[in-house]
Amino acid sequence: MPHADSSHPWRVSRRTFLHRSVCLATATALTPLSGGLISNAVAAPRAIKPIDPASLTFLKELASATIESARIPAGKSRGGTGPNATGITLISPGGNYPALWVRDFAMSLDCGLIGPTEILPQLRLIARCQNGDNERRLPSGAIIPQFAIPDHINLAGGAVFYPGTYSSGDDQGASPWGPLPPIDDHYYFIHIAYALWRDGANTGVLEEVIGGLSLLERLEKAFASPACDPNSGAAITTRERRAVGFGFQDSVYLLGALSFSTLLRYRAACQLAELCRAMRRARSSERYAKIARQIAANLVTLFGDPFKRDGWLLAATEVGRQPDVWATLFALHLKVLPTRAAKLARKTVAAAVRTPGNTIEYQGAVRHVPSDRYYRVDQCWESGGGPVNTYQSGAFWHTPTGWLIEALHDTEPTLAREVCDRYLQHLRTGDFRLQDRRAPWECFGINLAGAQNPVYMTSVTLPLAVLQGLSR
Repeated sequence: MPHADSSHPWRVSRRTFLHRSVCLATATALTPLSGGLISNAVAAPRAIKPIDPASLTFLKELASATIESARIPAGKSRGGTGPNATGITLISPGGNYPALWVRDFAMSLDCGLIGPTEILPQLRLIARCQNGDNERRLPSGAIIPQFAIPDHINLAGGAVFYPGTYSSGDDQGASPWGPLPPIDDHYYFIHIAYALWRDGANTGVLEEVIGGLSLLERLEKAFASPACDPNSGAAITTRERRAVGFGFQDSVYLLGALSFSTLLRYRAACQLAELCRAMRRARSSERYAKIARQIAANLVTLFGDPFKRDGWLLAATEVGRQPDVWATLFALHLKVLPTRAAKLARKTVAAAVRTPGNTIEYQGAVRHVPSDRYYRVDQCWESGGGPVNTYQSGAFWHTPTGWLIEALHDTEPTLAREVCDRYLQHLRTGDFRLQDRRAPWECFGINLAGAQNPVYMTSVTLPLAVLQGLSR
């Protein structure tokens, strides 16, 4: 994920935290898929919790310390770059990353440790860096569409639309990433605004004008920027106008409809439907609800295994037709799959963890493709990626760990607890607050081979968000 060559910690009050919980429950009840159209709810045995209270406290404290280490105050440098000239404290992905990454920030907001006083300035900065109403064509061959959202924002406040660089100039982009910016940031931008509203901001923040457009207008234009299939609602990419779909797959070459980006588009449509409803824009709200229903109705047809061997969703429909563990777990987390497909997906996930050698999980961390479903023995993905069993081609990541535990807990809470215990043991052993330790890592191999990017925020903030929900 993001790769390229302290201010005060903000903690939510109990009142805000409870408000967050109520809003999350309300959002689920009001999604366009409520009312019995689609449901994969399972009456799970709840006698065994995935995490005990003391361990949850440990995880919260580690997450808080990791977020603090990710903060880059105004005027300070990071990783030999800087100083931070944005005028605000940026929240980086952690480690030595000298930038604000849109997706990492968005993925960390549900844990309850980053509040509105920090969300709003980052959101405003991203909105100011959004591309305007003209498509930009750069000498590098990059094409920045209308109202595209940057991948990250450097310490000078420059919009960097592509992985692999900190340059916000005309030399960014193109090969090997494809001419267009990553798709997922557009939908994560919407998630950031939704999280701010959910956490207590009134609808006035959506009316705030930034660069001649209201924030809500910017959200809607961001949603409309990436290409989609009009028949299924899926996020798509083509050979001629290729884009990375999801930043945690940015080294992989995928074409066609993209499962993870499509799931993000589904969630963003649900969120825009709710935001428009709050703004009393009924027609717009129903339009986004209709898009969400369209996506949900086509997910299994597009991404399910055509041979019905298992419940994995495929990463893409053209190049990269391989099981995508992360997308499958995220779909279960969103509760968007039909009941039969969700049941098969949970069964498939549990079988993968139980398989001798465990094809998807190690020390609670999750790889992208099951090891028994690599394209070849010595090649993980059909195209792109790196050496087998490294980085996005078979290394293990804790970012999706919460989704894995949640998927198992729905039907097999004992197995979920075992995975969670392995995750916690890894963090306790490698806790960066201890001398000469550096966990949470971005990713790693067996026995920490090739471990990279220490003190990585989403490796603890996103699992914490899910585990808090399961512990209530």
